[in-house]
Amino acid sequence: MGAVRIRDIGIYHPANEVANDYYIERFRKQGTDVTGLLKALGRDKRYVIEDSGENSLTMSIEASNNVLRSSGLTGRDIDLIIFTSQTPEYLLPSNALKLHNALGGDLNTVCFDINANCAGMLVAVEQASRYMLGNPRIERALVVGADSISVHSPNEPVYHSNFADSAVAVILERASDTRGFIDSVYQTDTSVINNSLFPAQGLSNLYREEYTAKDAQIKFMPFDDSVCVDSAVDTVRILLERNGLAKEEIGSFLFSQFSIGNLKLVSERLGIDADKVPYIGDRYGYTATNSPFVALYEALKEGKIARGDYLVFWTVGAGWQNVSLLLQY
Repeated sequence: MGAVRIRDIGIYHPANEVANDYYIERFRKQGTDVTGLLKALGRDKRYVIEDSGENSLTMSIEASNNVLRSSGLTGRDIDLIIFTSQTPEYLLPSNALKLHNALGGDLNTVCFDINANCAGMLVAVEQASRYMLGNPRIERALVVGADSISVHSPNEPVYHSNFADSAVAVILERASDTRGFIDSVYQTDTSVINNSLFPAQGLSNLYREEYTAKDAQIKFMPFDDSVCVDSAVDTVRILLERNGLAKEEIGSFLFSQFSIGNLKLVSERLGIDADKVPYIGDRYGYTATNSPFVALYEALKEGKIARGDYLVFWTVGAGWQNVSLLLQY
């Protein structure tokens, strides 16, 4: 049945670029110093929605149109659309259906949304790949990951000053000249399951008189985010060992961009050459659901990845869940 490979990738982010100074001053007025936080996370600038007409869905439409144009395809060439976000613009209809409509999709296109928090796009690419391997009718899939965190977290320093807004669209297709998608490893530890909540009071309480719209904003309880490092190292090692690959054979490691500290810890523990682990969180901020794929986009643009390279992805989602993915580009 062949393999499933990444054909092309496109991104979209708002035009509004915001530097650290804005957040340092904003939270200083609220009595919180975020200078050390931003330095520890490795932030400098990020793109944030300024136009009230933009959201996770509009960004996704833009990113999807970008990748379709660069691939020479149209919406009718796509057999499967998966949308992933932890800040979807709609709960119904699904945002994948909204994308289908905006892109002029085919009558027989399969469409659905998933939410795996910050691991969302890795999970979506893995699920799309396995779906395609099991269903010969699906020739091409469009996987789109987008988050718009800033509007939902104005009073949470870690979220508001760290997260950024963007969308990434990836086209997967059948191929015979590559191994394509190879394997994945999940590890789930729900010990911090209630440390990030949105809506903070749950959907069922949105309309109760004692709550306001502000009560629905993201609620975050700080914890040591390095809790995921051991699991990240473990999942990557498992991935390589059971597929008979050495770290030296991997062209690039596309890791979570949440924290430059964690990225370095995982890299050092695995003994990976720093040149193989791109960090773009200083330019893009933390783009949550799609951050490893923004790193992929930039690495491709800079000519650091070529066809045939083995790639290892890793990210972690709130709750938390580590996900690692192995494929041949």
